[in-house]
Amino acid sequence: MRILRADGRAAVPWRNGGGLTREVAAHPPDAGWDAFAWRVSLAEVTRDGPYSPLPGVRRILTVVDGGGLELTVDGAVHRLPGRHRPFAFPGAAATGSRLLDGPVVNLNVMVREGRMAANVVMVRGSREVPGERTVVVVAVEGETRLGAAGAGPEEPGVRLGRYDAVVLEPAGQSAGEGTRGAAAPVVVRTEGVAAVIELADLPSGDASGAPSGVS
Repeated sequence: MRILRADGRAAVPWRNGGGLTREVAAHPPDAGWDAFAWRVSLAEVTRDGPYSPLPGVRRILTVVDGGGLELTVDGAVHRLPGRHRPFAFPGAAATGSRLLDGPVVNLNVMVREGRMAANVVMVRGSREVPGERTVVVVAVEGETRLGAAGAGPEEPGVRLGRYDAVVLEPAGQSAGEGTRGAAAPVVVRTEGVAAVIELADLPSGDASGAPSGVS
């Protein structure tokens, strides 16, 4: 388990001046745009504008603060009013965004097509996370706690404030071992909303890059 506090993230301004991005986590760590297998970030968007094309990348965007936005993806208009509604689209598509009611904060999940799949679930209350794959948990509203499965809600566990995150990895993965075993299940409990992002390697030869599901 890696705990990633929001206070320690650097803000990177966009070239077009329309917002800024803070990286939450990526694999490999500190990988550039042409090298990551997956990447999770938070973006503060302050004005309408186009998205940079990302060929070979699958994106899942979730508005986590603000009044929502409208995306135009290869000419098709998709309204995302309100918050906490994951929306998946190809990074290579010509994409523009329009703010519906002022600035927003977006949770962005990106995976390399043909290598990784992602599933984004917005949790209210509690959810058990199995230990077979890499999972990133981001507290997007209210306090979130993580504890061992079977432990009561009164157990201390790990506490996350808003935009804090945790990366949960299968046993052996962070140490670079060739064989990965399942880690112990973890329960996510939140007083508000938490994003649970499940990441999985695609079978060899699967070039779709499509997420395993968006909930």
